[in-house]
Amino acid sequence: MELERWLNSAVSAIEEWQRSFGDYRQHDSLEVTDEEFGPAFEELISRLAGNYPFFHPSYAGQMLKPPHAVAVVGYLAAMLINPNNHALDGGPVTGPMEKEVVAQLAAMFGFEPHLGHLTTSGTIANLEALYVARELHKGRGIAYSAEAHYTHSRMCGVLGISGTAVGVDSRGRMDVAQLESLLAHGEIGTVVATAGTTGLGAIDPVHEILAVARRHGVRVHVDAAYGGFFTLLAGQDGPAGLDPAPWLAIRDCDSVVVDPHKHGLQPYGCGAVIFADPAVGRFYVHDSPYTYFTSSELHLGEISLECSRAGASAAALWLTLRLLPLTPDGLGQVLGAGRRAALDWAARLELSEVLRLYQQPELDIVSYYPAQPSLAAIDAASEAILKRGMTAPSEPVFVSTLRVSADAFVRRHPDMTIDADGARILRSVLMKPESETYVSMLHSRLEELARA
Repeated sequence: MELERWLNSAVSAIEEWQRSFGDYRQHDSLEVTDEEFGPAFEELISRLAGNYPFFHPSYAGQMLKPPHAVAVVGYLAAMLINPNNHALDGGPVTGPMEKEVVAQLAAMFGFEPHLGHLTTSGTIANLEALYVARELHKGRGIAYSAEAHYTHSRMCGVLGISGTAVGVDSRGRMDVAQLESLLAHGEIGTVVATAGTTGLGAIDPVHEILAVARRHGVRVHVDAAYGGFFTLLAGQDGPAGLDPAPWLAIRDCDSVVVDPHKHGLQPYGCGAVIFADPAVGRFYVHDSPYTYFTSSELHLGEISLECSRAGASAAALWLTLRLLPLTPDGLGQVLGAGRRAALDWAARLELSEVLRLYQQPELDIVSYYPAQPSLAAIDAASEAILKRGMTAPSEPVFVSTLRVSADAFVRRHPDMTIDADGARILRSVLMKPESETYVSMLHSRLEELARA
């Protein structure tokens, strides 16, 4: 699609809509001339050029990529109006759009009925899920894996509840036997299962966690902020297909979080939290003297902790899902490309003389390390490769590092010389589908850097 054409169309369409309400003159205090704007704009563009090329497949560092052009057009069109989805009187059009896209997300996970809404981030979405967990099980804590996102321990602190980290197995997944032992004490009210850790992309065995939790009368929340959309590949044929067991189990859990601003192709910030039991809406009950007056229906602000939220986020996601639906043949194709890219790179690493695969990828995150004889040497070489790759005068390549403990490393590679308490290894996130055709170049460049 021609992005510039549709962006111009969006601006023209909104201007025409504005004129339908009659002419008006912008207040003098808002006036900015082209002569004033020009230098400031040029400085902005100049400074933005200092960013890493998140759009390019040579960037395989953090979980970053530009939004899809469809989402950009949808966001711009709604942003020019700037609706607020807190209440239907602030987002009379984008509010219903939000409900529609949340219903599609809920259906993707098998939540029916459901209660949910978009948030500004996965952090806030998880905060809301843990808030409801606290209200349902007063005085009982939260359990999450040692590899879970740090937001869970932080949000437990914010909410004033105890958080307990559960050990992981040799693939970075929650150790179910340790969880069983912990839950036997009766002090945990909710377990957080992670469907795609942000470090390694590991998938906790949600189906096994759910069975253990239910035996002890414990709730299960699924943090699928990163990996949630991969449920579209569950049980699919071909190399990109995933074991369906953990993904199908999500439908029987109590809540789930997913971030459309990651694999959903949306701009920041667009997260979502969905509850299986609509009755949890009672924990959000509050009153406002000047909102919620245009409809007797439930307003989004009445089921969320956040107040002001961009209606443009809902419009962008709504438009995107019209064109790339939540099906294996729709958005699933985008995720499949990243997954195949990760498997391709893993196979190349298995044959490399200068790089070693840390562990087999489960999603689209590849972890590897320089073929050095000790942890200290690996740490130093990883840092050198990271810096040299980013500053190379030609064909730069952008990866990231992940610090792993000595224990975690030796569980995967027992022949390693342990001369430090841990080491940084290399990590690449292949969430752009273009990575599938760029793996060969990425691997070659990293091998060159490793040899150097």
